[in-house]
Amino acid sequence: MEIYEILSRIKHAKPLVHHITNWVTIYDCANMTRAFGALPVMAHAKEEVKEMTGIASALVLNIGTLTVDLIDTMIIAAKKANEKGIPIVLDAVGVGATKLRTDKVLEIMDNAKVDIIKGNSSEIGILAGAKAETKGVEAMSVEGNLIEIAKKLAKERDATVVITGKEDIIANKEVYICKNGHDMMGSIVGTGCMAASVIGAFAAVEKDYAKAAAAALCCYGIAGELAAKNSKGPGSYKENFYDEVFNLDEQKINSMQKLERI
Repeated sequence: MEIYEILSRIKHAKPLVHHITNWVTIYDCANMTRAFGALPVMAHAKEEVKEMTGIASALVLNIGTLTVDLIDTMIIAAKKANEKGIPIVLDAVGVGATKLRTDKVLEIMDNAKVDIIKGNSSEIGILAGAKAETKGVEAMSVEGNLIEIAKKLAKERDATVVITGKEDIIANKEVYICKNGHDMMGSIVGTGCMAASVIGAFAAVEKDYAKAAAAALCCYGIAGELAAKNSKGPGSYKENFYDEVFNLDEQKINSMQKLERI
């Protein structure tokens, strides 16, 4: 896969990625989107989301700080994205932790065609009907083979499914495993939310959404590995992370990417 070629398309096209996202990480998601070369916009008002989605190249939905009204807004935006034919990335943050979260993610997916469903192992497991446990926004346990769980949900929802973790699983008609990343990525809040933004930026320029998500997570993970080399803790790591994303080049990606197609 020509990962750098997809990244180059982002930098050239500068796609607008519309987020309706988590208030905790909204600033980080905007910065990460921009560091990759795309343009972030965070419009949450019900009165403008349809119009904003109409000028965007991708829509990222994140239920991290959900309210019932916000879900209604997401559905309005998602229907517009379907009408326009742009990709929707849904980050199922905390599904399984409460009934509201699980119900509302299902409501979004029942009212609009979601192209990429992202979550940790327990979040995706619950959406796929597996026995799983979520504590807050952290995966606790899931029963079953994660690749098969991802493939099952992908088939049921006609979507690309992304399970993030030590090894990222991307499943659609093809399955990719991305082994890039570093433990330090877990030391800062928001790496999962930022990953959804990155996937949105790549999907905005690559219509093979499994390929887009795989390339996105490889680049993201490589930057995470590079950032750890000169970081003393979470503060310096976060700063270095943005810089390494911004300075990704073809040589770094080609020499460091750990992507397998199954």
